Amino acid sequence: MDSLKLLALDGDDLAVVSAHLQDAVFKIGDVSWDARHGVFTLAVNRFVWETAGSRGKAFERRRAMITFKRVRAVRAIGIDRNDRDAVLSLLAIRFAPEGEGPEGTVELVMSGNAQFALDVECIESQFADVGGAWETSLKPQHPAS
Repeated sequence: MDSLKLLALDGDDLAVVSAHLQDAVFKIGDVSWDARHGVFTLAVNRFVWETAGSRGKAFERRRAMITFKRVRAVRAIGIDRNDRDAVLSLLAIRFAPEGEGPEGTVELVMSGNAQFALDVECIESQFADVGGAWETSLKPQHPAS
């Protein structure tokens, strides 16, 4: 499988990125917020959903980075930012527009009711695999709703 590289400039693009990052895991220490330049970066170990249905193929994870630009503020909800070794699981990335303009809030929703809320001027995000894949025997499970 080739490495993924995606750009998100609207809510539809962000939904595609969210699907690829569902069940990604990361440590708080892998989160970076550069307030001066308005850049929020997250390094994750993502589950490779695009190959998970292939018969006879092992499940995989890959190291990936997602960057959000034009971020005005970041709020951590239900997260102890001082516990740099705490592991979080990303469930979804959503966008809540503010009015009719491009500004709004990007929500990174994690298990355990944790969340990062990014107040953005507009959606401008880059996602890329940055390392090789490794096998895992575990496939994330989701309870039926």
